[in-house]
Amino acid sequence: MCIAVFAWKIRPDYPLVFAGNRDELHARPAAAAGYWKDAPQVLAGRDLTAGGTWLGVTAAGRFAVVTNYREGLNPKKMPRSRGELTADFLRGATPPPDYLAGVQRRAHEYAPFSLVVGDAEALWYFSNRDTHAPLEIPPGIHGLSNHLLDTPWPKVTLSKLRLQALLARGTRTADQLEELLADRTEAPANELPDTGIGAERERRISPVFVVNPVYGTRCSTAIVRARNGELQFVERRFDATGAFQGNSNFHLAGGRA
Repeated sequence: MCIAVFAWKIRPDYPLVFAGNRDELHARPAAAAGYWKDAPQVLAGRDLTAGGTWLGVTAAGRFAVVTNYREGLNPKKMPRSRGELTADFLRGATPPPDYLAGVQRRAHEYAPFSLVVGDAEALWYFSNRDTHAPLEIPPGIHGLSNHLLDTPWPKVTLSKLRLQALLARGTRTADQLEELLADRTEAPANELPDTGIGAERERRISPVFVVNPVYGTRCSTAIVRARNGELQFVERRFDATGAFQGNSNFHLAGGRA
């Protein structure tokens, strides 16, 4: 997942509105979003290489999303998969701050990451490339790409502004959120970050929606959770050319599927 934007507790009727694109190698196998057979409470896509997930929810209101923190072309291989950070939270019942305290203790075992976990009451954030301890995310519109929370990369800033405008109009449907994620425009060269991968690669992966035959946007996900616990989860999937391949639409009513 290389862009995630969310509005947290700025609308009393819809406390969580989320939109995110997962960017990944097209050759890496993954399952579409669905309920997991080995953890039926979890609704998420699944990485079929390591068994974790980039993004998921539960009927009880738990939510988790992880992104990698980009550091050069040849990141060091680490013993544990970042996808287990989200999967373990969704499977369990540990309160978010306590869960992240445990993650902090073993953070050196993972490649660079930024992680958001939460429930109906609070969202929390931690990165093993940040100097801060886990922190509670305040109400507002937030964005995350392959760096720290709210780092103002062009795609983050643009997506936060678009989400803010959408909510200001009183709209928050999954279809409108998916439109927010569809922009394939590259960022201006003078606004690109420098993460050690070279200017050309920075340019190619700068859009909100990345089209590339090797590495690009695999799926777009929109989540809208109402105050009463009702939740809509929509995932749209794409091939290496950026062509639409199918979608999944789930509704959880009153905290139950």
